[in-house]
Amino acid sequence: MRVSARRRRGLLALTSLAAVILAASTGPVAAAKPQQADPLQRRVDAVHDSGAVGVFAEVTSPGARDSARAGTAERDTRRPMPRNGRLRIGSATKTFTATVVLQLVGEGRMSLEDTVEQWLPGVVQGNGNDGSRITVRQLLQHTSGIRDVLPEIPALNSADGYRAERFRTYTPEELVKLATQHRPKFSPGKGWSYSNTNYILAAMIIHEVTGRSWAREVNDRIIRPLDLRGTSTPGAFPFILGPHAHGYAAFGTPTSIDVTALNPSMAVGSGSIISTTHDLNRFYAALLGGRLLPPAQLDEMTTTMPAPELGVKYGLGLGELPLPCGGSYFGHPGELLGYHTWGGVTRDGTRTAVVYVTSDGGQHTQRAMRTLVGRELCRTGS
Repeated sequence: MRVSARRRRGLLALTSLAAVILAASTGPVAAAKPQQADPLQRRVDAVHDSGAVGVFAEVTSPGARDSARAGTAERDTRRPMPRNGRLRIGSATKTFTATVVLQLVGEGRMSLEDTVEQWLPGVVQGNGNDGSRITVRQLLQHTSGIRDVLPEIPALNSADGYRAERFRTYTPEELVKLATQHRPKFSPGKGWSYSNTNYILAAMIIHEVTGRSWAREVNDRIIRPLDLRGTSTPGAFPFILGPHAHGYAAFGTPTSIDVTALNPSMAVGSGSIISTTHDLNRFYAALLGGRLLPPAQLDEMTTTMPAPELGVKYGLGLGELPLPCGGSYFGHPGELLGYHTWGGVTRDGTRTAVVYVTSDGGQHTQRAMRTLVGRELCRTGS
């Protein structure tokens, strides 16, 4: 998937097939590995060999669950990747946000054709931005034209910026102002462009519709009902609690630094959730299995359109990607500074696969991750 150089150094854009390879050293564990009989382990090793510090993957199907890992949990150590460790899932958060919006639509509390101005008067105005012309559907679909806020966040775009501002707290209103100080990319509905600002606005609308925060709605509607014990909405809390691997980012330079600590408030609704591979698999299976949305709203979510900027199709908070064995699957890659994840689920929700790495996702790493998910979703049996 193609993304700009600035966004590549950001945290939340859909993972890129044009990123620079991170040649990260993992010490003695990175030595050549013997050929593995297990297909999942072979594919995880291939992801690791592409330059990732640590890799973990889990695949589920009815009555079966398989996982594999490679690399280390912390660079220059021998600590293995934690089993079912927690990670920042980045843009995979968008599927959670879109699910809550569509639940509210199904309850008759709002409509996809409502405008941003109806729910957030005066929030999207100026410099050619006009919330009265942008619908909720266009936010979830990335057809609003509103600029992405990520290039305005210093902590995501350089090592110096990260060190200086990794603990800074942003409000959603502040983030929208940063994005709308620029003219939109196009008139609403007249193009497609990935923008995290869309989902920050969606989180704000959830708050207005329900009178409760985005985080509380996600917890009450998805996390608790599905018993996602490793999943949380951290707000402004900068640390990952529980077992986890360290994340690393190079910011387009030859040297990466540890970026595990980060205040994710700049990503409310768009990329702030912490989760595990197991929880993401449970979420995807429940979503496509019809446990979270009524049929009409699930149809809305999975009705996709071309997303030329990324070379895939995109629905409402969910991407549609081709399977190597024919047909397609749904999922949402994610990136949150130092953590990259790729996950997907078959159309019937019966088979899921999630893989993540703890370093910059370069071209070969992203290709290997995408290959792993596609091939595992095509496998039959356990």
